[in-house]
Amino acid sequence: MEYMTESADRTPGHILCCECGVPISPNPANICVACLRSKVDISQGIPKQVCVSFCKQCQRYFQPPGTWIQCALESRELLALCLKKIKGPLSKVMNGAILQQVFVVDYVVQPQMCGDCHRVEAKDFWKAVVQVRQKTLHKKTFYYLEQLILKYGMHQNTLRIKEIHDGLDFYYSSKQHAQKMVEFLQCTVPCRHKASQRLISQDIHSNTYNYKSTFSVEIVPICKDNVVCLSPRLAQSLGNMNQICVCIRVTSAIHLIDPNTLQVADIDGSTFWSNPFNSLCHPKQLEEFIVMECSIVRDLKRSAGAGMISKKHMLGEVWVQKTSEMNTDKQYFCRTHLGHLLNPGDLVLGFDLANCNLNDEHVNKMNSDRVPDVVLIKKNYDRTKRQRRRNWKLKELARERENMDTDDERQYQDFLEDLEEDEAIRKNVNIYRDSTIPVESDTDDEGAPRISLAEMLEDLHISQDATGEEGESMMTQ
Repeated sequence: MEYMTESADRTPGHILCCECGVPISPNPANICVACLRSKVDISQGIPKQVCVSFCKQCQRYFQPPGTWIQCALESRELLALCLKKIKGPLSKVMNGAILQQVFVVDYVVQPQMCGDCHRVEAKDFWKAVVQVRQKTLHKKTFYYLEQLILKYGMHQNTLRIKEIHDGLDFYYSSKQHAQKMVEFLQCTVPCRHKASQRLISQDIHSNTYNYKSTFSVEIVPICKDNVVCLSPRLAQSLGNMNQICVCIRVTSAIHLIDPNTLQVADIDGSTFWSNPFNSLCHPKQLEEFIVMECSIVRDLKRSAGAGMISKKHMLGEVWVQKTSEMNTDKQYFCRTHLGHLLNPGDLVLGFDLANCNLNDEHVNKMNSDRVPDVVLIKKNYDRTKRQRRRNWKLKELARERENMDTDDERQYQDFLEDLEEDEAIRKNVNIYRDSTIPVESDTDDEGAPRISLAEMLEDLHISQDATGEEGESMMTQ
C-alpha cells in the first residue's frame, strides 16, 4: 500500500468564481472581487451627508448626547467627533469576507447655541458667584488683577462680570468654575476667602438639590505707594526693620521697603491676616515737594537691620519744601529710597506725616522721634506729556459698570504710570502697541521711564473685508 504525502511547500489550488467562472483563490464567498463590487454596496445605509452642530459664541462642537467640546480644525478630536456622527456600520462582513470601499461623506456645520451660551444671553441664570472685594480707596490692585485675568484667560467661563464700587462680581454656571477662579486669586494676590451656599430647590423623590454658591474673596487693604505702620512684633520678625514702611508693589505678596534703611520684606496673605496693619494716609493726601538738596548715603551697614537690602534703590538724605509753601522758608529733612532718581530741583510726591492726623494704634504707641516728618513716594513727572507720548495700551474686561467714580480715570492713569516705572509688574501684564501713536525714544526730555517696543505685543483684531467676511489682521510696526 502506498501513501501519498502532501508537500509542505505545496501551493493551494484555485477555484472558479461562481458568477463569472474566473479562477480565483478560495474565499468564504467563492466570488471574485469584481463580482463582489458589482453586486454588493457596503456603503448602503450609511449617510453621505452629516450635520455637525457648532456654537459660534463659545467655539464648541456638540458631541451627543449632551456634551460640547472644543476642537481645532484638522485635529484628532474633530476627526473622532465626525466619525462618531456616522450612523451605520463602517465595516461589513459577507459570509466571513471582509470588504473595503471608499466613499465620500460631506459634513455640514450647522450653527446652534449651546445651553451655556443660552444662559449667558439670558443674563439671569447663574449657580455660583465670586465676590472680590478690597477695602481701599484706590483700585491699583484691581487694575493689576484685571490684566492677570486677561493674560491667563480666567474670564472665559464667566456668564457676566459686574463692577461695583469696592470690587468685582464674577458669575458662573457651575460651582467648579467659581472654585477655579478662587484658586487663581489665591495664587496671584494676597487674600482670604469664605464660601456659602443657598438652597434654591429640591426634589424629594429623586433626592436632588439645587444650590447657589457664593465665594467671598477679600484682598488685603494695601495698595502700591501706601505708607504703613507695622506692629512691633511683625517688624521684629522681618529682621528688626522700622515700623514705618512704603509698599512698593502688591503681587502675590505685599512688598515693603524701609525708606530709612532700604531694608525690604515680603508679607504673604496669611502673615498679614495674623498681624494686620492699615495705610496711614489717603492717596489724595499726596503732596508735591521740590528737592532742595540731595546726598547719597553710601554706608548702609550701620543703618540697616538684619534683613535684606534692596539693590534697585539708593538711600538718599534730602531736604524738601512744599511747592505750596514756596513763599516760606520751611523745609523738611528725610531719608528716602529714591536717592537714585532725585536731584535738586526735581518734583516729588510724598506724605506730610508731621502735619497729618494719624489715627493708627501702632503709630500712637511709637516714639515720636522714630516717625519721619515726610515720606517721599515717587518722582513727579508731567502727566500730560506722558499721556501724549504713550504708544501702548492695555485690554479691558467686558463688564457691567455702575456708580462709576469720577476719580477712576486718575487712578487708571496712576496704574499705567506704575507699569512704566516698575519692570517687575510689567512682566505679568500683556502690553500691546498702539499704532496710532508714533514711535519715539524710550525716554522723554524729563527722563520719565517708558516701555520699550521689545516689551510690547502686536494687537490682533478682527476686521471685515469687501465681501463682508470676517478676517484676522495683525497690526504691524
